[in-house]
Amino acid sequence: MSYAGATAARSLRRLRVGGPRPLSAYGRKISVRFCSSGMTLDNINRAAVDRIIRVDHAGEYGANRIYAGQMAILGRTSVGPVIQKMWDQEKDHLKKFNELMVAFRVRPTVLMPFWNVMGFALGAGTALLGKAGAMACTVAVEESIAHHYNNQIRTLMEEEPEKYQELLQVIRKFRDEELEHHDIGLEHDAELAPAYAVLKTVIQAGCRVAIYLSERF
Repeated sequence: MSYAGATAARSLRRLRVGGPRPLSAYGRKISVRFCSSGMTLDNINRAAVDRIIRVDHAGEYGANRIYAGQMAILGRTSVGPVIQKMWDQEKDHLKKFNELMVAFRVRPTVLMPFWNVMGFALGAGTALLGKAGAMACTVAVEESIAHHYNNQIRTLMEEEPEKYQELLQVIRKFRDEELEHHDIGLEHDAELAPAYAVLKTVIQAGCRVAIYLSERF
């Protein structure tokens, strides 16, 4: 692992997910509650939670499309099982945020069709550079997502962390798994990709734009 990769991995990390209590479709007043934190629609910062869930849902959707693009090109190669394993975790992440979107009545970003196409194109395009290209994409994207998750953790900690305990656990768990993907990318020759530094910079700039837009639209 490079020094930069090791530093990024050390700077983030920890905790486990706690799932939300099953929701009832009945009752006069809809009240969504996480199992132990007392987090409900009535006592949370709705603007902050809406923004977090919407952008994270978009990010996990985009990550799924990236891995789909990579698998379309490299699925039958020796690195295929490695990509598939990371993709399977991203599918779990997306499933969780799909549940949270419904539970907290958050609308998805209007840019979902765009991220559908762009995510797949990014995955397939970098995979055409070979294993190293695909892994460079993974390193760049996962590092960006981990940094973004850390920002969200700080935001919730500045509110009332005990109130957002379960949501914090979800974000921390997913952040740690994104960092695992980042490290896997480095272990599988990401830094040998053509113009690695330039490629990583461009992809991460795109990630920042995607995050900004998905939070707001």
